[in-house]
Amino acid sequence: MSGIVVYLPRRSDDIGGAPSGDPVTLRLGPGQTARFGRGSATTPVELRLDDEAISRLAGEIRVTDDHWQLSNHSTTQSYLVENPEGAGEYLRVPPRRAGAPIPFEFSRVVLPTRRDTTVSFQVFAPDHVYLDPCPASAGAAGQWGSRTVMAYSLDETALYFLILVALCEPRLRDESPVAVPTTPQIVERLKGHAACGQLKARAVSSHIDYLAEEKMRISAPADQGSGGARRNGKREALVGIALRFGLVREEHLALLPSRATTRNHGRETGS
Repeated sequence: MSGIVVYLPRRSDDIGGAPSGDPVTLRLGPGQTARFGRGSATTPVELRLDDEAISRLAGEIRVTDDHWQLSNHSTTQSYLVENPEGAGEYLRVPPRRAGAPIPFEFSRVVLPTRRDTTVSFQVFAPDHVYLDPCPASAGAAGQWGSRTVMAYSLDETALYFLILVALCEPRLRDESPVAVPTTPQIVERLKGHAACGQLKARAVSSHIDYLAEEKMRISAPADQGSGGARRNGKREALVGIALRFGLVREEHLALLPSRATTRNHGRETGS
């Protein structure tokens, strides 16, 4: 396991919905912890959640060898851990619950407030490991020590896989030997999908980072500088690995919305 990534997006303030504060990304390895809450000079937290209904020290995330745990330090409030890519699955972590194991690969931790909105942050969890589907790997009990696991463990029902398919689409269709779609192009391409109507560029970028750093364990070359150039390098590397190893194939294009749907949606938003 390589650890988890915790992401707190910018939130809107109470005056006109203007953005308030910079997004925060934390990377935690096995044995590491991160506290979250309002914080104070005497109660430091790694993830600051600015809302008067949230405790100074609201809870803690702890990374273990093969999953992560959530502790709720509140004495009155329950927290929700949602699976944004599932069929409405969620866990309720009650007050004072310590070390609740979280099974989702991608989670949204939601804390209640006194307003008409909630406060939340996202957690990209440890890479789930799957046994090789080859029957020979099942073997007898005496052969268990020689079992193999998949090099690239991808969930084809997850949003990150849909984004990977969209990245690979031009080359799968032989439309472009070089160009890989940009983040805005991915957002536009997926708008017609039932699960992607509210998909934002920031979320797409987070999924690309997750694929590159956690799922496929790659990074852009060091000489590519920063910002957009580095992200372009990640996209190129992702597409290269996905196509060379057959992780994304032509039949996966059926997961994308039809191009007619995408074009029609573009006309509606542009009118």
